[in-house]
Amino acid sequence: MIDAFTIVLIAGSTLAGVLCVVLGLVGRKPSDVSILAVVVVEALLLAQVVIALIAPATGNQPTGNLAEFWVYLVAACLMPPAAIAWALTDRTRWSTVVLGVAALAIAVMVYRMNQIWTVQLA
Repeated sequence: MIDAFTIVLIAGSTLAGVLCVVLGLVGRKPSDVSILAVVVVEALLLAQVVIALIAPATGNQPTGNLAEFWVYLVAACLMPPAAIAWALTDRTRWSTVVLGVAALAIAVMVYRMNQIWTVQLA
């Protein structure tokens, strides 16, 4: 089962990704809107880090591989700063597309992290 925060994180990442990809494909250079959309995704990921650190203490133990979960979470947290840094230094329409692809990849990673935490996969 997917909790409300995970739904918000997946929806936010997907929305930011689609927004940035569309802006990039129509030829827009990175704007404050596209960069801010990815910054919001990063803020939500940092909140996820805090939740993941606190959850085991409250009795919410992961059912899957904890190392795999943390690898996904750390990788997801590193993607937005890298994409934003490139967008700020390159300032081409393709850097806007990269912002979007990073956000869409994060949506998939968050879904997988939810599966690791809540569903034991064979």
